[in-house]
Amino acid sequence: MRLGANHLGDGQCEFCVWAPFLRDVVLRIVSPDERIIPMEKDKKGYWNATPDGTFPGTRYFYRLDGTLDRPDPASGFQSDGVHRPSQVIDHNSFQWGDDNWTGIPLKEMVIYELHAGTFTRDGSFDAIIPRLDDLCDLGINAINIMPVAQFPGERNWGYDGAYLFAVQNSYGGPDGLKKLVNACHKRDVAVILDAVYNHLGPEGNYLADFGPYFTEKYRTPWGIAINFDCAYSDCVRNFFIENALFWFRDYHIDALRLDAVHAIYDMNAKHFLRELAERVEDFSYKNGRKFYLMAESNLNDVRIIQPRESGGYGIDAQWCDDFHHSLHTLLTGERIGYYMDFGGAEHLVKALEEGFVYSWQYSPYRRRHHGSSSKDVPSDQFIVFSQNHDQVGNRMLGERLARLVSFEALKLAAGAVLLSPYIPLIFMGEEYGEESPFLYFVSHSDPDLIAAVREGRKAEFQEFQQKGDPPDPQSHETFLRSRLRWEKRREGRHKVLLKFYRRLIQLRRAIPALSNPDRNSIEVSGMEKIILLRRWCDESHVFGIMNFHEENTVFHAQLPNGRWKKIFDSSDEIWGGPGSSLPGMIEKEQELTIRPLGFALYEVYT
Repeated sequence: MRLGANHLGDGQCEFCVWAPFLRDVVLRIVSPDERIIPMEKDKKGYWNATPDGTFPGTRYFYRLDGTLDRPDPASGFQSDGVHRPSQVIDHNSFQWGDDNWTGIPLKEMVIYELHAGTFTRDGSFDAIIPRLDDLCDLGINAINIMPVAQFPGERNWGYDGAYLFAVQNSYGGPDGLKKLVNACHKRDVAVILDAVYNHLGPEGNYLADFGPYFTEKYRTPWGIAINFDCAYSDCVRNFFIENALFWFRDYHIDALRLDAVHAIYDMNAKHFLRELAERVEDFSYKNGRKFYLMAESNLNDVRIIQPRESGGYGIDAQWCDDFHHSLHTLLTGERIGYYMDFGGAEHLVKALEEGFVYSWQYSPYRRRHHGSSSKDVPSDQFIVFSQNHDQVGNRMLGERLARLVSFEALKLAAGAVLLSPYIPLIFMGEEYGEESPFLYFVSHSDPDLIAAVREGRKAEFQEFQQKGDPPDPQSHETFLRSRLRWEKRREGRHKVLLKFYRRLIQLRRAIPALSNPDRNSIEVSGMEKIILLRRWCDESHVFGIMNFHEENTVFHAQLPNGRWKKIFDSSDEIWGGPGSSLPGMIEKEQELTIRPLGFALYEVYT
């Protein structure tokens, strides 16, 4: 069932909204003319009307029980913001140019996460398009856009979306997003969109006026939970599943990144995520190509990504926070908050070998056992990173890694991610060492909500024992400080780091041992803060050395028989390093010295 306003052509539009307990729902058209259109209710509580003379651009409300005017919960566009009328959109009128597009296989993706408002100075979809060639030159073939569902005001991370089917007006609205997706596909770049199905933002969220979309049975970090398993939940689940299919069908999105699925509470025999995966699989089959679902979860529960025939939900991939935490603590020495569970080389070794570090071990942070084993999960089901919007933006001062560690450590972080057997994700600006913060920002209109957000942010940082006040989320200056400074890409060490990332991505693609995400073709070992990694595929073999010590380190290398030729060394002067101390060729077991925070890659030489 198509929810919202489905334009049929020739001035006909089919309206559908779920409101099971209301006595009367009418369609109130407010522009270009004023009309009241009766709606009919079916047995499930869906109200329908198909009036003539309704063209794209028509603005409307639903009038509930004769007194309350509300925008459409499945509005296609909120051109005037979250409190104003919804607008009819004709999704069939856009001229797509991606008929031959078949997508990028998950295992081949190199993902770039960006925020549409801070990626460029204009903060629009249109402004992203000229930057796509730079990303392609870097080696990116998939962009992950933070949420674009309509939120209040002009600036927001996107997780306060109130209209899940409406594209943010300040970014360029529906046509702007379609132009961006079309431009990406013409450059062989896939588009991943962040979708939030665990809560809605508080301002402009009128779902409760229509029906039992929420339940007091559970609580999320953002308030009451969405009703995925209580009475009348069938139609609530349908709302969110239709939203996922809507992005694939009408916007040609290639994958959805499902935000914080651990806050999707569902005790049904068939979890919402499983039902969603089934519907997306069916949609993929009917459309002749694969559409992906990627989850963010802090549960370390392999059921999320296990195949359904094995009892899992069948989600295609998930972000691996354990990898980030293992790498971050080794580089920074931080041990507060959830970082207290990490800090040893053995954690990164396990993350490289298995994915989840906590697979039912005791977690000091949680004060309980945590996680399940992922050692049998295919490597291309994990997405890894040294930075992302959460891990940067949820710091009180929004410091990127470039502000926390040395230049050599930045290169080591890149090596750990891009030499791993997992799908790499780069956070916007990371590739050239962007130093501007990525801060939390909003532009709400409700004074009480603004005050609550300010106090909430202060409370969040008490856990991390940080003193002082965070930058004001409501301030326009906070947003402006978070924008990328693209000119830095052409300067000094920023330029060097950009070339460094480009070369690593090239090697990852060109060498079969690195491009093959086979969990059974990797060996990892650790000696204090030295990590040795070996990967292979058929006749292709590589050997990597990573030094997390901040001084020259001597170690004994035990390699398989053969001659090993060095093909990359982060300490080389060409990469702004102090000069390598490692030999160009290794032919037997020997004692080696590696520079502080350096890493090197050897390939078997035949």
